[in-house]
Amino acid sequence: MDYTETFNGISELLQKGKAKDIVVSVQKALDDGAPPGDILEKALMEGMNIVGGKFKRNEVFVPEVLIAARAMNKAVETLKPHLAQAGVTPVGKAIICTVKGDLHDIGKNLVKMMIEGKGIEVVDLGVDCDAQKIVDTVKESGAKVVCLSALLTTTMTSQKDVIDMLKNEGVRDKVKVMVGGAPVTQSFADEIGADAYTADAASAAEVCRAFFK
Repeated sequence: MDYTETFNGISELLQKGKAKDIVVSVQKALDDGAPPGDILEKALMEGMNIVGGKFKRNEVFVPEVLIAARAMNKAVETLKPHLAQAGVTPVGKAIICTVKGDLHDIGKNLVKMMIEGKGIEVVDLGVDCDAQKIVDTVKESGAKVVCLSALLTTTMTSQKDVIDMLKNEGVRDKVKVMVGGAPVTQSFADEIGADAYTADAASAAEVCRAFFK
């Protein structure tokens, strides 16, 4: 059976941020026999990719992305038990946080939602997160990517502290470190030895996904 029309409909609901309607549509697709993995990939992730592209081109802005991401989360909640039964697992695991001394979380939350939209499991350590906690989480979780957000020039140096501690504790080669935030630049990322810098949430999700290829 061809579910293209169903998937397109779910994708459109996601782009419009229709959280209630999307749950109904996802459930109906499941009832109609659509494979859970396909609903995730061809409807939800596809929809988030479109939102991400529009965000990059300044066709939509943070509020629209947050609303779309909320719809995605609701849809995934409905889908999760079915994905588990079908043996569909996340492509990998990433850690995200805002670094020590910094309490900003809108950018972090946006990146988190975009990364989840790529089928990656995200461990969110919140804001004002010290280096030791991040390193411990790397060891415990087996995450392959660490995303560090800093929104102040005074807290950018905390990104370097995390990289230094990862080195000191012998786990730097086990993870890719991504940095971002308003004052952060490519040259700063190079200087502190980060693996990637991205200027917006959509690009961050694309780069993060590429690390799991």
